[in-house]
Amino acid sequence: MQIHLQKGDITKVATDAIVNAANSRLAGGGGVDGAIHRAGGPAIMAECDAIRERQGGCPTGEAVVTTAGELPAKHVIHTVGPVWKGGASGEEELLRNCYLNSLQLADEHKLQTVAFPNISTGVYGYPKDKAAMVAVAAMRHYQEEHPNSSVQEVVFVCFDQENYALYEALLED
Repeated sequence: MQIHLQKGDITKVATDAIVNAANSRLAGGGGVDGAIHRAGGPAIMAECDAIRERQGGCPTGEAVVTTAGELPAKHVIHTVGPVWKGGASGEEELLRNCYLNSLQLADEHKLQTVAFPNISTGVYGYPKDKAAMVAVAAMRHYQEEHPNSSVQEVVFVCFDQENYALYEALLED
């Protein structure tokens, strides 16, 4: 699996799937979540509504997949990141699970390219440096544990320069 870094808007990325930093109600919202729903149109929310009716939402650390609607990607993998509470409430494991469960879903759907935002680093308050370390470590772990994964390429799409610089430093190591 190749890991790449890109600065920009994840709603413009043409991969097999983009990952949405969703809320547990799968109800759209602000930040990345709102941008994906606005750009993708009503088809994404219709599938989120069906998932919510079937299973009541998506727990923190878990992931579900929908269409990408009008986005250039083919699918959206919605994952719910943890709210930062100081680091002693299992946030690291929950964030790690966001990445691992999203990759597992991508594998189950035979997807080859997946783009990730900086999960939980916006209104959920996860420190950007700590989140970047968790994200990169999760990718490397998944790569080691799943050498025959369908996922051939992961792209970290950073909306801001601070996240971009943090990921760039980690990926150079």
